Amino acid sequence: MPQSNSTATPPAADKTPYADKVERLWTDSYGWVVSHSTQILIGVAIAAVIVLALLGLKRFGIHLCRDRENRGHWAFILGRALARTRLWFMVAVALQLVSAYADAPGFVSGTASFLFTIASVLQVAIWARVLILGLVEHRSVGASAEDAAAIGSAMNIIRLLVTVAVFAIATIVILDNLGVNVTGLVAGLGIGGIAIGLAAQGIFSDLFAALSILFDKPFQRGEGIRFDQTTGTVETIGLKSTRIRSTTGEQIVISNANLLNKELRNFDRLDHRRMIHRFGVTYQTTPEVLEAIPSMIKKIVLAHPKCTFLRCGMAAYGASSLDFELQYDIHSEDFEEVFTTNHRVMIAILKRFNDDGIEFAYPTQTTFTAAPDGTLVMPYAEPAAPKAKATPAA
Repeated sequence: MPQSNSTATPPAADKTPYADKVERLWTDSYGWVVSHSTQILIGVAIAAVIVLALLGLKRFGIHLCRDRENRGHWAFILGRALARTRLWFMVAVALQLVSAYADAPGFVSGTASFLFTIASVLQVAIWARVLILGLVEHRSVGASAEDAAAIGSAMNIIRLLVTVAVFAIATIVILDNLGVNVTGLVAGLGIGGIAIGLAAQGIFSDLFAALSILFDKPFQRGEGIRFDQTTGTVETIGLKSTRIRSTTGEQIVISNANLLNKELRNFDRLDHRRMIHRFGVTYQTTPEVLEAIPSMIKKIVLAHPKCTFLRCGMAAYGASSLDFELQYDIHSEDFEEVFTTNHRVMIAILKRFNDDGIEFAYPTQTTFTAAPDGTLVMPYAEPAAPKAKATPAA
């Protein structure tokens, strides 16, 4: 059988899946509009009211953001979040409402749900970012100019970290709603995050420690603190380290993370300071005088302003003294005032003891010698015997 020399006609090119979807969407939408016109009009009216309400909230948020003096307060933060409401989110909400109310066909409803999912996740991510950054700014309200400058420097890093974290989560949520298997992506992000965290562990630990100091405020610039064996005044709180001027004059630089791991004592936040003094009087002091010393010192302490007497009494028999302990509080946050008041109390006690002939003890040794007949020669004068009372004449 002879073969034909004619070439076969190539088949017509098939439509691409994308073109098929567009054509199907147009066909379904046209049929739906024709058959459900009343429901669509009602849905459009409801959607218009919702969109107008969202626009009103956005304008209200813009109005709250105009007062720059309240920056960092909750009203300003909420207003800034409302002002970030996007128009494409409003359109997606309207399409979803119309599709759900007017019983749209499957393909139209699926498209509306797809757009609504993406728009909602992105809008929530924008709101979350604004609120998180606003919370950071809210914690800085009332900070000093230097602390505010440090927070401003840290905000650039915080803004970058928050943006990356929020939109990474939003991307994963969108892909998961679209049916994409995000297990591998989540695992990859987790491994990458761990690697970055380990590489920059020291930097991030000091950064977050600095933010903890600035926001939690265990101490502020200019306050006196003590950690380990160091006592000084805070000069600067940086993103990496804190600089402290020691009482001996040198500047001490310590990393923020290391500083927060120590037990800190803040001397500028004391509502009172307790003074504890031990002193001794000589063993020659009579018991009557020893009993009178606590009440005597109590009157001296209470005579000074901002002083509260706690206790005073004999505490121990010392090697060369009868030891007393005095405790009282000075109610003042100013260390200079506390120091001056304590000085005046000590001087007043010394004057009173001198006036009453009460001797403070100091380390001494007493040597006893004996006469040729063995009689001890006392190193001090023996107290005179009391004189007998004269008998009245009959």
